[in-house]
Amino acid sequence: MVPHDPIGHCPLFQGLEGEDRAYALAYFQAAEKSYDKGAFLHHVSFPLPRFGLVLAGTVEVSMDDMDGRHLIMNRVEPGELFGEAYCFLGIDAPIAIQAIVPARILWLSPGRVKAPQSSGHPLDQALANRFTAALAARSLAMNRRVQILSRSTLRAKIITFLSHYAADQGDTFTIPFDRAGMAGFLGADRSALSRELSKLRREGVLDYRRNRFTILRRPLSLPADTGP
Repeated sequence: MVPHDPIGHCPLFQGLEGEDRAYALAYFQAAEKSYDKGAFLHHVSFPLPRFGLVLAGTVEVSMDDMDGRHLIMNRVEPGELFGEAYCFLGIDAPIAIQAIVPARILWLSPGRVKAPQSSGHPLDQALANRFTAALAARSLAMNRRVQILSRSTLRAKIITFLSHYAADQGDTFTIPFDRAGMAGFLGADRSALSRELSKLRREGVLDYRRNRFTILRRPLSLPADTGP
């Protein structure tokens, strides 16, 4: 579900209204920009000077591995952040960021977090803490991705992937990927993914329609990580 207030949905700004929200936006030097479908917000191997908050549309964060496979790292929806870790570190970001539908982005800067100013405003420390929490959440998300990709069978990758969404949202949930996107996120062939999902449905483990899934049998059991 798209939040009616993407800024208020973002952990950096949750609970802030009126003057407090205006101060927080100024603290992060917020600047809005719109992008057409297919436009690149960032190209591989350039530093990311600002991180983004999606206000409308969807952006895709991706990279190509050493074998030339295109890996989808994340699909970012309204109210969600992207690029905050690379931006904070100030290093070349080996990722591409692209609008997959027309999108509006609120670009933000961590400059005040990295170089605190003695403004004396009571929100300064709270905003710095919120940004630190966003970095910690990103680290957790990457750990989850490592858990998925470390599985050596496609079935195990699918189950681990879906288990994360079920843990967060319950037995029925929507993922931010179509079938091609899900394959790209799992580093899998789309046809092989479709076959494995069909097999899980026949076995009564889960049901799905497009990107909406229902877990029918709990707990999900992981097979031994052997074989293709």
